[in-house]
Amino acid sequence: MKKNAMLAATLVVLLAAGCYYDVEEELYPTVECSTDNMSYTNDILPIITNNCYTCHTAALNLGNVILEGHAALKTYVDNGKLSGAINHVSGFSAMPQNQPKLLDCEIAKIEQWITDGAPNN
Repeated sequence: MKKNAMLAATLVVLLAAGCYYDVEEELYPTVECSTDNMSYTNDILPIITNNCYTCHTAALNLGNVILEGHAALKTYVDNGKLSGAINHVSGFSAMPQNQPKLLDCEIAKIEQWITDGAPNN
């Protein structure tokens, strides 16, 4: 009887070990972040709308900062405050306030759009 119990325990351990899965690339796939041809309308506006408009629309105007519309946003691009804020650079108000930084891909898209001259397209 002891022999059967020992055999069953060994079989359970072997079966459990066979289920171990550690292929990192499959467990944590690389997320593609394309920053080619950034568009204000298609790429930047959704990020700003989802992360900034809760406080920075003309209607709310929290912190006396309005990011609604390309012209308003471009003001903060041109003076460096948008980049400083989203990158949590010392000397800038970290945004979103009391929240974690935007996703790395979102920041990369905004930075590329700024590098491209922040076009209104």
